[in-house]
Amino acid sequence: MHQQVPPAYSAKPTCAALKILDAIVVGSGPNGLSAAVALARKGHSVLVIEAADTIGGGSRTKELTLPGFHHDVCSAVHPMAVASSFFREIELEKHGLEWVHPTVPLAHPLDDGTAAVLHRSVAETAEGLGPDAMAYRKLMSPLVRNADGLFRDLVGPFRFPHHPILSARFALRGVRSGANLAESYFRGDPAKALLAGLTGHSQLPLEKVPSAAAAIMLGVAGHAVGWPMPRGGAQRIAEALASVFREAGGTIEVGRRVQSINELPPARAVLFDLTPRQVVAIAGEQFSQRYRQKLERYRYGMGVFKLDWALSGPIPWKAEACRGAGTLHLGGTLNEIAASERSSWNGMPPEKPFVLLTQPTMFDPSRAPPGKHIAWGYCHVPHGSTFDMTERIESQVERFAPGFRSLIIARHTLNPAGMESYNANYIGGEINGGVHDMWQLFGRPVLKLDPYATATKGIFFCSSSTPPGGGVHGLCGYFAARSALRFLRK
Repeated sequence: MHQQVPPAYSAKPTCAALKILDAIVVGSGPNGLSAAVALARKGHSVLVIEAADTIGGGSRTKELTLPGFHHDVCSAVHPMAVASSFFREIELEKHGLEWVHPTVPLAHPLDDGTAAVLHRSVAETAEGLGPDAMAYRKLMSPLVRNADGLFRDLVGPFRFPHHPILSARFALRGVRSGANLAESYFRGDPAKALLAGLTGHSQLPLEKVPSAAAAIMLGVAGHAVGWPMPRGGAQRIAEALASVFREAGGTIEVGRRVQSINELPPARAVLFDLTPRQVVAIAGEQFSQRYRQKLERYRYGMGVFKLDWALSGPIPWKAEACRGAGTLHLGGTLNEIAASERSSWNGMPPEKPFVLLTQPTMFDPSRAPPGKHIAWGYCHVPHGSTFDMTERIESQVERFAPGFRSLIIARHTLNPAGMESYNANYIGGEINGGVHDMWQLFGRPVLKLDPYATATKGIFFCSSSTPPGGGVHGLCGYFAARSALRFLRK
């Protein structure tokens, strides 16, 4: 029996017979659902409350353009989901999730009609990088051989690693800028461009520390587990998590937007799959002025401008290797990509944006009517930008795939305001839950020994505004649940 304690907040008066829940999770993104699963599987009563009419947060799939064309609204390709120790533990595949692996995880086309390609094999990838083959093996091979230990040690809150030598090896490469890593390891444009594109996922300027960490981690994941996509779309991840949660006795309520913590039913713990700005708006009165001010100083980074296309045929890439890639990085050379990311960081929409593109129907034809295709592409833009990047993004695709525009049947656009309207966590269109620079890498949302527990007992963060940050892996929720479990055992 759990010791009966007062709710974690001042709830509205309720019937005395109303049962006090062990936990409420506000928000049903992958992290919120993961927190709920981890708590429910330990025998706790848990309610998930979601503002939208469907669960999923950043893992939703909708017919955004035309009937029968199923687009991922945000996340589409999920290397860190496959690498996630928590997702492996709860065996989402037994709950309907099926991973589709493209022929190659990633291709980076170049203007001469060739492409730098990240294959599952480190050796095969290195062979395609010419004079940089040995340097690429030196950079990646030791980390890929021990990838599972690397993921367990570094994808989460700061703690003493079980593999200190491996972690130190990663730190020597990752705690620097992506531009510095590329220039110090490689001589040729293909290898530099490949690393630059990986670095672009950090949503930091390529000259900023520790942008190289994202590049290495994603590269290692590509070799170790691939860059797969869920058959049927990203919504399948949320549905599988919800299935595990309901099997453990949990309850989900959708279509209910929480404006104040006092609206919630009585509960011993409340976990927010929200960013600091929203948590302050909902529960700020529960915090001291000092802690609230720390949350208000939390920083959000570049936004995204996203396009979804319904296409009459496959994208006609100049480089044959691109046709077998699930993900494409479109931006040309290291210097071009660095200029694009620097421009967005400094408040100017880039002239030639670095575009991240996926082509799911090359590997999962169920996502579109027979013979038709979908594609998904976005670029980084200044925080809160209202500039229409449609022409610039499509020009970059056309640059490497002449004839692309002639295939477009319909398009759907999301600018930063649209992203935030779709998901309130995307402040100013920023999709990573806050800047991932050195200060906010582990000190998110504030620098604290337990970053998931707020300064008020019984209230927790479980969103990507906590370590390890953005990405669909559920680990922010899992580690938040561990923190909440320690509280519930008291």
